[in-house]
Amino acid sequence: MKSSTNKSVSEKPDGAPARALILIIEDDPEIQEMLSFALGKEGWKLVQVQSGEAGLEFLQKTQANCILLDIMLPGMDGLKAVKKIREIQHCRNVPLIMTTAKGEEADIVTGLELGADDYVVKPYSPKVLIARIRASLRRQEEEGRDVTAWQQGDLRLDAARHEVFCGGRPVDLFATEFALLQYFLSHSGRVFSRNQLIAAIHGPDYPVTDRSIDVQILGLRKKLGKAGDLIETIRGVGYRMKAP
Repeated sequence: MKSSTNKSVSEKPDGAPARALILIIEDDPEIQEMLSFALGKEGWKLVQVQSGEAGLEFLQKTQANCILLDIMLPGMDGLKAVKKIREIQHCRNVPLIMTTAKGEEADIVTGLELGADDYVVKPYSPKVLIARIRASLRRQEEEGRDVTAWQQGDLRLDAARHEVFCGGRPVDLFATEFALLQYFLSHSGRVFSRNQLIAAIHGPDYPVTDRSIDVQILGLRKKLGKAGDLIETIRGVGYRMKAP
């Protein structure tokens, strides 16, 4: 296993620090080189490590803005790593994109259930990956600027503080789950198809399966307990949040 000291840091052309720090957990040297070249042009700060253990060690000490995580890694695989990453308090809501050569639905669903926000199947286009990172960072920035809070019954979401409470108890949500709940609460009573939800959360023409939205809504409902019943399934159409 290679050392975690192999890091690549990129700065903007004018020498100013990059706006976002992207942690890349990937052991393939060719993919590392490709990502360093393609993502470096975006002005992001890049940190590359070759194992899940090294990624966890880095994240324990440093806040990343986005994480790219390969599934097939030496030692701890990506599925175990994503679970442990989500156990780090300041990483609960960091956008996490899994990159994998395993394109089977079961692998993708497992990654989403464990806390990944998105996935990209290898071989992938650097442009597509960059678009997904941009969408994740943009969503993070928009949530940070939003000072609106919603309450419905025992359920309360404060976007400015990035907090959710249900019956007075805090609820830990992953980034995509939080975005889904915020969208539902801000549009109570309206029915949305899966494609509409994907477009609202990730942007138009986002290449993700309907199944991923189903998995994330299922996870959201479980975390909300009885309040999860507020999110209704409209058969043949999609989902809606019950009107107050």
